[in-house]
Amino acid sequence: MNKRATLAIAGAAAMTSVLAFSGTASADSANVAYNGACGSGYSVVNWKDMQYRLGTVYLTYSHATGKNCVVTIQTEQKYANEMVAKIRRTGSSSWIVDKGDYRYYAGPVYVNAAGSCVDWYGSYLGGYAGGDATNCG
Repeated sequence: MNKRATLAIAGAAAMTSVLAFSGTASADSANVAYNGACGSGYSVVNWKDMQYRLGTVYLTYSHATGKNCVVTIQTEQKYANEMVAKIRRTGSSSWIVDKGDYRYYAGPVYVNAAGSCVDWYGSYLGGYAGGDATNCG
């Protein structure tokens, strides 16, 4: 086998490994694509990847209801482990939380925050992501 063919095969194998590890990454290069768990009418307005490529936390919003929604989605989706999705209006002391041993995702959790900012977070296996006082309006 010539050098060019060997390099082509090695490159294809490397890409296959990368794609297998990355799960269902979206075109926006999130670790995991949004799964629609918040329901119809909700659009992704923000997202953050967790460290170590463990997953992605999505913040969505529905113009019809004025509610924000958070979902935490893990990358590999092979094992159930503690996962968290939480959200609150900025300034509130009360979080709306979904926490459990999940294989695919935590959430959805909702808050009516029309005209306000939101704090939102997710975590899985020591990785976490989210934001404080974002998506105001």
